[in-house]
Amino acid sequence: MVIKVFLASSSGSTAIKKKQQDVVGFLEALKVDYTQLDIACNEENRMWMRQNVPEEKKPANGIPLPPQIFNENGYCGDYETFFDAKEDNMVYAFLGLPPPPGSKEAEQADEEHVLENGTHAEETNAEENPDDSIEVPVDERNGDAHGDEEQAADEEEEGEGGEEEEEEVAEGETANDEATEGETAGDEAPAEEDQAVEETDEVTEDTQAQAEEEEEQEEEDLQSEEEEELRQLEEEEEAEVQEEEETE
Repeated sequence: MVIKVFLASSSGSTAIKKKQQDVVGFLEALKVDYTQLDIACNEENRMWMRQNVPEEKKPANGIPLPPQIFNENGYCGDYETFFDAKEDNMVYAFLGLPPPPGSKEAEQADEEHVLENGTHAEETNAEENPDDSIEVPVDERNGDAHGDEEQAADEEEEGEGGEEEEEEVAEGETANDEATEGETAGDEAPAEEDQAVEETDEVTEDTQAQAEEEEEQEEEDLQSEEEEELRQLEEEEEAEVQEEEETE
């Protein structure tokens, strides 16, 4: 399987060049085999890329911007989806490649596999041995005679230990009161933590909204630059055709 990265070598957009460099540099750091296909100097590459990017992944104007990434003829994604996969340590899954042993992505996959198999084993074991969780009463295990002896001993202990039970009850009530006070004090701390978490979430939402607005503006700028670049290329081609006709 060959990873194909469609680039524009002569793009006038600084943002597009930076994104292309990020993708290529990260693939080289991972030692992933890939092929660069230039859409600026090769019209066939440009048309193939446009035709094979899924319609739902194209921008509003229908012209996908580089870089675009494919695994053979299968579409992987653009820079944004590549960046998300990079942040989640899921680049090999994004590219449709098996992660190499020892990589973070491979370790994460192993942990998920062990967790799934462990849970499944516990459920299977519980289904195969439903009787293990049922406790057999003492009387049934040891017989009625042993139960009668225990009942007689309990009646004797009740007469002797009445006062001790009253003292234990009083001590138990005191301990419960202290535990209740501790729980009340403990409930106040989580409330303060919840408030701090809510404030942090609000700041995060504001930052995320601002980042989304900046990303949308940047995408609009990139599309405008790409359209201008395409228009210039078409004008140059028309000028060359006209010069050839005049020469003839």
